Amino acid sequence: MSTLPQGESRALNDGLPTPQRYWAALTILLGIGICVLDAAMINVALPQIALTLSVSAAQSVWLVNAYGLAVAMTLLPLASMAERHGFKRVFAAGLTIFMLGALASALAPNFWVLLIARIAQALGASAIMCLFGGLMRHIYPTHALARGISVNAMTVAVTSVIGPTLGSLILTIADWRWIFLAVIPLGAILAWSLKYLPDVPKVNRRFDQMAAALAALTIAAFITALNAMAANTGLAVVLFVVTVFLAIPLVRRSLRQEAPLLPLDLLRITTIRSAVLASFSSFGAQMATFVSLPFYLMVTLERDALSVGLLMAGWPLGAAVMALIASYLTERYPVAVLCAIGAAAMALGTTALALLPLLGFSGQSDSALFGAMVLAGVGFGFFQTPNNRALLGAAPKARASAIGGVQALTRVLGQTVGGAIVATVFILSLEHGPRLGLMVGTVFALFALVINVRRHMASQRMDQLT
Repeated sequence: MSTLPQGESRALNDGLPTPQRYWAALTILLGIGICVLDAAMINVALPQIALTLSVSAAQSVWLVNAYGLAVAMTLLPLASMAERHGFKRVFAAGLTIFMLGALASALAPNFWVLLIARIAQALGASAIMCLFGGLMRHIYPTHALARGISVNAMTVAVTSVIGPTLGSLILTIADWRWIFLAVIPLGAILAWSLKYLPDVPKVNRRFDQMAAALAALTIAAFITALNAMAANTGLAVVLFVVTVFLAIPLVRRSLRQEAPLLPLDLLRITTIRSAVLASFSSFGAQMATFVSLPFYLMVTLERDALSVGLLMAGWPLGAAVMALIASYLTERYPVAVLCAIGAAAMALGTTALALLPLLGFSGQSDSALFGAMVLAGVGFGFFQTPNNRALLGAAPKARASAIGGVQALTRVLGQTVGGAIVATVFILSLEHGPRLGLMVGTVFALFALVINVRRHMASQRMDQLT
């Protein structure tokens, strides 16, 4: 029999009571906002950073690449650590490291100090990001989980639009160092609101340091191999081999454990496995499209920078609007059907972007291109809420942190693979690369569509058997 007080027991089993639930949800949204804003604002600051610190453009890009690599390497280990040491403690530690990294970045005297500070920020961001999915399971009651996921998705979409604009505004009135200082007040508010997060029970298991090291090195080798694929095929092949040799002992070790750091126990669940594959494909489609679009619009279609910015805003705009609608539909229709519709809309949108100019439908007003962007964004927003609801809801609550880490890592890997394939396409065909890159996005979206059609057919067969 549980010894928890009645109110606390209810909170742990079916979300937090109000009004704590609302404050906890706002805390999560603020955490998401800080992470997305930080990543979005630094992109627009790279040229000024390169000029000020006397480094090349290629070197400055490492401020983004090293950040992304550090996040990907540490998501699973930090999620596992949160299970053992507590969500609040890991969140607070991550926020502290993130804020110290932001301050160090603002004060960095040279590029190398800035790079180290950015890696520190990445470690802090990873500790925050890996907890979003797990915290959602403990904040929202089951019937409201889709609504919470949709609000998070809308926050990501809106912040993705605001980030570059805010970054550009800061750069017009101050230098790039204020990009990093701008998040510190938000971090202070987030630190104050941590008290509203749920007290998630800890698991009494030893942290597997060997598995953490193997997981981090495996992911690092895999992502580095993908990024090297276009420019250095030989190095990429060597790194892919290294990835396999590192992955084998990690998988063997994980198969022997009850709740492993690499959550193979969760991937045995059909619903989770299908949702992970579908999520990987949708984020691959998103990144392939977003990497291709600036080159496609500016070089192939000869649009100016302002037009490019306005056109690309169509995707997050469509995603933000559709995310809230999808939460309503998720509770009423099969997840596989909704995800299939979303994937189909993404595929239609990316295909239209590539083919409409060839058919003479782009027009001077760019309304057709903007409509295609909105359609793809609507599909992405329509897809994410039901798919994440299925992913998070299918995991045992005791493994909420692990499934949150899987969710975040799936997003990073999908985006990395999509971007790497487009980079390879660009090298193979300079003239047609941007349009072919958009078609890569279509292929990813169609793969997500196939997964969900199969998922729906399997669900129907199970219904017939029962």
